[in-house]
Amino acid sequence: MKSNQNNTERIYYTIGEVAGMFSVNTSLIRFWEKEFDVIKPHKNKKGNRLFTQKDVDNFHMIYHLVKERGYTLKGANEKIKRHADDIQRDVEILKTLNKMRDFLMALKSKL
Repeated sequence: MKSNQNNTERIYYTIGEVAGMFSVNTSLIRFWEKEFDVIKPHKNKKGNRLFTQKDVDNFHMIYHLVKERGYTLKGANEKIKRHADDIQRDVEILKTLNKMRDFLMALKSKL
């Protein structure tokens, strides 16, 4: 999963931007939207999906459970419904560790 290089927080993200954050196809984002109740994108007049930061955070949880931990979609859905706060904490810890690893790797390459 790629980290978001842009530190400014936006109001809405397009489906392409969200897919790019996780290095997945837009079809997977649409599929997860249908499978998980926590994803509720806004749609503009043209029908384009616009995702909020909360949606992106929920995608982080889904990605973590399905792609990194190997949960089934049903298992991930149940886990999110029961323990969303715990999962969000784990995802935030992983983000911090990945940032630290990237920093250390960059530091190592400069030595």
